[in-house]
Amino acid sequence: MFDEFYGLTGRPFQLTPDPSFYFESISHRKALSYLGYGMAQGEGFIVITGEVGAGKSTLVAHLMQKIDHERMTVGQVVTSNLDGEELVHVAANSFGLDVAGHDKAAALSAIEAFLHGEAREGRRCLLVVDESQNLSIEALEELRMLSNFQLGAHPLLQVLLLGQPEFRKVLAEHGELEQLRQRVIASHHLEAMEPYEIEPYIRHRLECVGWEGNPEFAEGVFGEIHGATGGIPRRVNQVVTRLLLLGAIEQSTILDQPMLASVLDEMANDNAFHGEAADAAMQELAVPAPGPVKHAARASEPLPHAAPAISAAMLADMLAERDAQIAELQQAVVELAGADQGQTVVPDTAELEARLNARIDTMQARLEEQERTVRHVLTMLIEWIETGEKPREAA
Repeated sequence: MFDEFYGLTGRPFQLTPDPSFYFESISHRKALSYLGYGMAQGEGFIVITGEVGAGKSTLVAHLMQKIDHERMTVGQVVTSNLDGEELVHVAANSFGLDVAGHDKAAALSAIEAFLHGEAREGRRCLLVVDESQNLSIEALEELRMLSNFQLGAHPLLQVLLLGQPEFRKVLAEHGELEQLRQRVIASHHLEAMEPYEIEPYIRHRLECVGWEGNPEFAEGVFGEIHGATGGIPRRVNQVVTRLLLLGAIEQSTILDQPMLASVLDEMANDNAFHGEAADAAMQELAVPAPGPVKHAARASEPLPHAAPAISAAMLADMLAERDAQIAELQQAVVELAGADQGQTVVPDTAELEARLNARIDTMQARLEEQERTVRHVLTMLIEWIETGEKPREAA
């Protein structure tokens, strides 16, 4: 919706990782340096941790684009509470190995044979394990055992572990992981963006889809976005998506602080994200404030056709009703002023004012109710876009 209104060629703040939108913050640059150093060693474990939405998966997707796949084979695993035996089978599948049954020994043999074959062809192997905080200690030990495979003196498998902050703590403190800790050759915790990085980040993603300055961002908006999101990229994406949508609904070419305050209030009511940063930003916004190279454009992802069509019709009806209410209010002012049907007698001033105020109050209440309904529908649409799940029934 907003991409058409602002002339964009796609959705710049989608939540799924997309390397074409990669933005190199200071912390991402450091992470790439550690990754580069670790991968140059060709052995052991590399560990990258960060908050949910900090950009770990996007970082790895960007790295995968830079890897020479003629010289390196990559298997990727997204875990969910796997035990040791399950992890071995999932690792085998990640390299395209079809292991019959659930025999662990057969899976290990298949992996070892595969690694030897790749080494003879001159290719190294990297196993990327995402959401590592979900792994059991047994599964982590199995990963360490996989890293033992060698051809002569040359290690055959390197492992990149991605996880949330709690994984960093487990890895550092758990007594049974001492041998794995000794194999970690590079580690980095991905920090949130600094306040001064928010504006370049937002502009970069917009420029990737053809943004040329419409909409503009009012002074102070970028700072408030950082305050509300703590600089976490995924949270920034959530806020700016809703801000752009509100701007398109209101047909505004400038996104300002009152609009941002409205968006944050809606997100707080929807429990879109939590945290002290968001709460502090809402308190601050409650007080009125004083006045790189472009990537190839991506086509916007079409949504399933049936539900958006219904929602668009609902919105059109609601907006039409709102316009009708405004027209009715304008007509009421004319009538009360005695201009209707050539009326020449003007009512008493006090009476006119009372009647006018009563009519305005009634119309204002109806407009506010209509606005709440519109925003509720928009919230359902946003949730659908962000999660891919069927939106809730409108109340």
